[in-house]
Amino acid sequence: MENLISLVNKLQRACTALGDHGVGSALPTLWDSLPTIAVVGGQESLHGAPWFCNSTGSMETQNMQTLVRKEITDETERETGHTKQISPVPIYLSIYSPNVVDLTLIDLPGLTKVAVEGQSDSIVQDIETMVRSFIEKPNCIILAISPANQDLATSDAIKISREVDPKGERTFGVLTKIDLMDKGTNAVDMLEGRSYRLQYTWIGVVNRSQQDINKSVDMIAARHREREYFANTTEYKHLAHRMGSEHLAKMLSKHLESVIKSRIPGIQSLISKTIAGLEAELNHLGKPIAADAGGKLYTIMEICRMFNGIYKEHLDGMRPGGEKIYYVFDNQFPVALKRLQFDKNLSMENVRKLITQADGYQPHLIAPEQGYRRLIESCLVSIRGPAEAAVDAVHSILRELVRKAISETDELKQFPTLRVEVSNAAFESLDRMRNESKKNTLKLVDMECSYLTVDFFRKLPQDVDSGGNPAQSIFDRYNDSYLRRISTNVLAYVNMVCSSLRNSIPKSIVYCQVREAKRTLLDRFFMELGAREIKQLSKLLDEDPVVMERRVNLARRLELYRSAQAEIDAVAWTR
Repeated sequence: MENLISLVNKLQRACTALGDHGVGSALPTLWDSLPTIAVVGGQESLHGAPWFCNSTGSMETQNMQTLVRKEITDETERETGHTKQISPVPIYLSIYSPNVVDLTLIDLPGLTKVAVEGQSDSIVQDIETMVRSFIEKPNCIILAISPANQDLATSDAIKISREVDPKGERTFGVLTKIDLMDKGTNAVDMLEGRSYRLQYTWIGVVNRSQQDINKSVDMIAARHREREYFANTTEYKHLAHRMGSEHLAKMLSKHLESVIKSRIPGIQSLISKTIAGLEAELNHLGKPIAADAGGKLYTIMEICRMFNGIYKEHLDGMRPGGEKIYYVFDNQFPVALKRLQFDKNLSMENVRKLITQADGYQPHLIAPEQGYRRLIESCLVSIRGPAEAAVDAVHSILRELVRKAISETDELKQFPTLRVEVSNAAFESLDRMRNESKKNTLKLVDMECSYLTVDFFRKLPQDVDSGGNPAQSIFDRYNDSYLRRISTNVLAYVNMVCSSLRNSIPKSIVYCQVREAKRTLLDRFFMELGAREIKQLSKLLDEDPVVMERRVNLARRLELYRSAQAEIDAVAWTR
């Protein structure tokens, strides 16, 4: 069972070294889950080592005490800026001796009533707040120390312990200075729990007097004298078997073992969950930045490939958004074609005007071919508008999907400047693709305007194509019936062309924009990256310092938890 206490001691030391002391931490804390013993009240020496004594003992002892005191003072000043201030950050002091049990105590500052010179006015409340932050945790065993020569009702240790542990389930009461009580008085009522009852029996201790310290009485002799005091004092003979510092240390050790044993499964579960959480957050934050140019370039390229992959998934339907392009082809573009005002182009007035103008000074003899061409061209030219609108609509969708892919690429969130450059590079590529698509798409319309399908008119009934009987007077061919036939023929041809363009224009847009966006969206950006120097690459990987610091802290905390998991797994215990 000693391995369990050693294990917790080792984990506590690791926590302290890492800065995990359970106070004000923004990271998961292992410290709070570890059973601890906190000393509240007096500053008595319970392990048997005189490290807080104001003594003039042996030169070796004096040197050790002076060095320890100086280190504590220096550390306090480093942490708080003033030797008389307090800090919740523990100072871990290890004392090794073959004559003491394996035990770790958190020695909290004594509760005070007033501030002394050099301390802030809030020091009284600050100390109490700090003490509470340790002892209110359910894994903390409270060692409440009160002097026997004072009324327990005025004991600060008992008062604050009762507030955080009203049932006394975690509190051990210790009475000091029993040997200094006034003659005719004793501490039996207190030790037997009649003055104030706790779940665990009270324990009395007798420490070295100042005279003992001055004479360099060692701790072994002091403990022997303590045993003799309880064994030979009439009032305490019947309690001697459970009095003294040695009994207190052994009882605390045994109780701590029991608590640790009961907590181990919960600690293991907590550690496993925390490791998973830390690993997940580290994965979310991304890998640390490489120092060399090659590593930086590789990091940037990998991030861009991740973005490209997400973008393609949107276009291919694995993520939402790509279906909007189909909506443009299947709904918006056809509707726009239907809304074209061909009726205006083919009104009787406009048909008569263009047919007449096409004749010039000589009226046509058989059919108004030039008139037909001008009417058809005037209708087909208006298709350019919906064609351009379809290109622009798809362009807007592709830009929107870039923004979505940027926001969904976690690695880009890590580097704001790279995120902006990738966005700009993608948008510039899409602009070039739009321009090329618009040029090629409008060419399809212009092709239809440039060459008419003659077979369409050859298949028309002769009387319709010629405007009536060939023998009919050429001056009668401008009548409304004749013009309506021309209008009907032109509209039929224009509708045929619209039906054809309804299929060919989406193909052109997909080829020039969608396909190219999947293939070459960041190609030019990649070419430019190869020419950049390390300083320019570093600017692209300008990670937020807060994120960098958190990654480092998470990695260190993860190392602590993995080490703790290995340590616990290596310790065998029995139920």
